[in-house]
Amino acid sequence: MLDWIEIIVRSCIFLIILFLMTKWLGKKQLAELSFFEYVVGITIGAIAAEVTMGLERHIVHGIIAMSIWTLFPIVIGLISLKNKNVRNFVEGNTTIVIKDGKVLEDNLKKERYSIDELLEELRSKDVFQVSDVEYAVIEPNGSVSVLLKKENQPLTAKDLQLKVRPIKEPQTVIMDGQVLNEPLSTIALNRGWLYEELEKIGVSVDNVFLGQVDSYGQLTVDLYEDKIKVPSPQEKPLLLASLKKCQADLELFSLLTESKEAKKMYNQNSQKLDDILKKLTPVLNDS
Repeated sequence: MLDWIEIIVRSCIFLIILFLMTKWLGKKQLAELSFFEYVVGITIGAIAAEVTMGLERHIVHGIIAMSIWTLFPIVIGLISLKNKNVRNFVEGNTTIVIKDGKVLEDNLKKERYSIDELLEELRSKDVFQVSDVEYAVIEPNGSVSVLLKKENQPLTAKDLQLKVRPIKEPQTVIMDGQVLNEPLSTIALNRGWLYEELEKIGVSVDNVFLGQVDSYGQLTVDLYEDKIKVPSPQEKPLLLASLKKCQADLELFSLLTESKEAKKMYNQNSQKLDDILKKLTPVLNDS
């Protein structure tokens, strides 16, 4: 066999083997790697390259070597799952570098992290002042995790004691001008509903690059032609306006009636509707 043909054949074989072995090692090989995973990945790639170009080397020997380097981290990974000491040795430990707004210089030096690198990591997480940080650690993969002090954390609905509706995953129902039936059925909707919603905004399916339905059942679309402006959904604003009008009408009826029983009834229902509005207004104002 000619050398260039053999190189092509070997390259194709090892490309397939590398793909399968990487899939076997798992998704961690695609994320930030630990020292051990980094060494394993480089070595497997080096073996594949060496056997691909080294025509005097037997291809089976390369496959055996790659298999050993693939099996070894899998075995170590299984042991690590059951033994924390092994896991700490292989993957490393977290290191505290900021505590109560104070930088721990000794720990920083231990990890060979400069203060400039630490500040850069903090800025990447929108933290510009060390004194705002309650706790920061360097993870085994080298990234920095940050916990802000309570007074510097953003307010949440829980802090305000507000009950909010759980948000479900948005479903993509149109992609590249094609309707996707499975996401529609997942949210208990059909093509008839979709075409009706598209008709409301004057858009055909063929012109939609991406269409999604949010957790409130509202359809938003992105068109191929970016210059065309699509009106935003109006269901929630209209519902909010209708509820406010009903509440105002009940207050007006209460003022106009001379019947004590009717006045009491209007006032009670007006108050109930006002309580409902306080809960729904944040949701219905959310665009």
